[in-house]
Amino acid sequence: MSQITILSLYLLAAVAFTTSRLPRFESRARPLYIVALLLGATGAVMHGQAIFGLILPRYGFDLTMGNAVALIGFELAVIGLIAALEPTLRGISGGLILLAAFTVMLMGPSGDTLDSASLSWQVRAHVLIALLSYGLLTVGAIVALFALVQERRLQAARISPVNHLFAPLETTERLLFGVAGAGFAGLTLAIASGSLFVNDLLEQHLAHKFGLSLLAWLVFSILLAGRFFRGWRGKRAVRLYLGGFALLCLAYFGSRFILEEIFQRSWG
Repeated sequence: MSQITILSLYLLAAVAFTTSRLPRFESRARPLYIVALLLGATGAVMHGQAIFGLILPRYGFDLTMGNAVALIGFELAVIGLIAALEPTLRGISGGLILLAAFTVMLMGPSGDTLDSASLSWQVRAHVLIALLSYGLLTVGAIVALFALVQERRLQAARISPVNHLFAPLETTERLLFGVAGAGFAGLTLAIASGSLFVNDLLEQHLAHKFGLSLLAWLVFSILLAGRFFRGWRGKRAVRLYLGGFALLCLAYFGSRFILEEIFQRSWG
């Protein structure tokens, strides 16, 4: 029942955020924004309570892929609400919260909880940091796709009411690099903590995950350095970001598939 409630709150918030950006509703933009913010924030609070309660039950971890995706959805909603503070980003906020809504239906107990007593607090912290940083970088990938679509629309000189759903490209890129910077910091901490606290990477079939995560970290570091020192933007920056994210997806979701489907194990 709570999943349906969260889904409904998110859908209504997404519609309100999106509608507030359309020219025909310009006179009602502020009331729509306030309604959207209240609905979205309520949904995010319920979503956060539900997903962290599932991932961190009293006696262990429940790290299924469905719960991992639902956690990413929670981060989508939170970033969407933060982005909505900038009026021109409310169209993107609606899109992020809409995506978050669909992830809600994936969360649920697996009945196969990993006993946290067998893991040190350092390993548990590593797992949570990794999940949260992957989620942030997923949000960045979605924003990168928004930027790519927006740039193509500008080049094609397409003029329609849909254009109001997109922020100025420079604003979208600032959001992208803000999320990328936070996700990169989390990824750095996740890689460092994994190398220090996760023993026997080869024995636990995690070496490929660690190696691919390190490659993704290198791509993101090049991207952020290029942005800071050379002002990189546009297609080059977006494609480099998506390349790094593809490596990260392969590292995380590929590893989860191998561990859960082939080795019948669970990991973060």
